Amino acid sequence: MRIDIVSDVVCPWCVIGYKQLEHALYETGIQAEIQWHPFELNPHMAEGGENLRAHLAAKYGTTLEGSIQARAKLTEMGAALGFEFNYADDMRIYNTLRAHQLLHWADESDRTHDLKLSLFEAFFSFRENVSDIEVLSRIAGSVGLDQTEAMEVLSDQRYADDVRKAENHWIVRGVGGVPAMIFNEQHLVTGAQGIENYTHILRHLKANQAA
Repeated sequence: MRIDIVSDVVCPWCVIGYKQLEHALYETGIQAEIQWHPFELNPHMAEGGENLRAHLAAKYGTTLEGSIQARAKLTEMGAALGFEFNYADDMRIYNTLRAHQLLHWADESDRTHDLKLSLFEAFFSFRENVSDIEVLSRIAGSVGLDQTEAMEVLSDQRYADDVRKAENHWIVRGVGGVPAMIFNEQHLVTGAQGIENYTHILRHLKANQAA
């Protein structure tokens, strides 16, 4: 089964959704080919990013109380799925165009999946700047990619246009928010659906394949 996932590395529900899907795949025993695709939550964010709590307040009107509750909920959900959210008052959010360029390049070496998960962890667990070239190249090296070449790729931004084309490809197909998962290139499912729902979706599609 092929599953395309459109997501951003600074999207908490993208982590939750993927981990739920991962558990559902394990429970069903279904083998899946997962392909990651880019989406920028903050394409116009300035270099250096913004305080995460202040950003969400300005963008969505999130109150302090709401932010505290949301972080607690995500942290609890993540822990149940084996992922650590490590929020802090001074945590910042960043533009992710460079991160997506790195992921695009990693696909040439079939390392996109490992890199994507490492980027999720770098941002949410270790609060790293995932727009910083040195941080990104180090993370690339940690998953077996050439760190020097990663630095060159990020410095000359050779894949910037490719990433923007890929983003637009999904936007014109109706993806306006993430996570968005496309099963077998036909069935679009948006949002983190939960292990039970993903399990139902997987079994239903598998049965249809066998029919």
